[in-house]
Amino acid sequence: MLSRYTNDYMQQLISSIMETVNIDLEIKPDHSGINMSYNFIGNYLGVDFQRLITSWEEIQSPISLESYINILTIHELGHALDRSALLESLERTIEFYQTKKSYLASEIYNNKDLLVKLLEEHEMNITFEETAWMNAELLNKKFSLFDPSSFEIVKKHSLESYQRVYLDDLKSYELLIEGLNEKTA
Repeated sequence: MLSRYTNDYMQQLISSIMETVNIDLEIKPDHSGINMSYNFIGNYLGVDFQRLITSWEEIQSPISLESYINILTIHELGHALDRSALLESLERTIEFYQTKKSYLASEIYNNKDLLVKLLEEHEMNITFEETAWMNAELLNKKFSLFDPSSFEIVKKHSLESYQRVYLDDLKSYELLIEGLNEKTA
């Protein structure tokens, strides 16, 4: 059954949604392990077609792959609508990137200031994700693309992935602070 979901077919689904909502972006296939992402610097949509299928399978919900792809597409277009804010965050984004590149993960997770910076990055990313989902919801209402329940299932699944990583790192921060407090007590 999944054999009909070729990269070309999935790209046509994405293009069709972009045409419907009058937002035209280049679609660039990639192998990043991220199902679909909006590159605000290059102003294009990156798609890992294989990851798109596996992420759909992870949802464990009776949403068709077509609906899943279409909902993710308007979510990524929601980021495109927020491009000016994303561009304004570029300097901070580069700072986060350089910090992660300059330190080992073990150094970050054992340094309060570096871990705070990592948490700030998560918070910024979650804010951008929530904004993109709000924009996607507006597009969905304007163009009547999907039923609200399917939209909410995909939205919840997507946001949970960001929140889970944030909460894991927040727990690491709390444990680090607790350990530092014990050393000073």
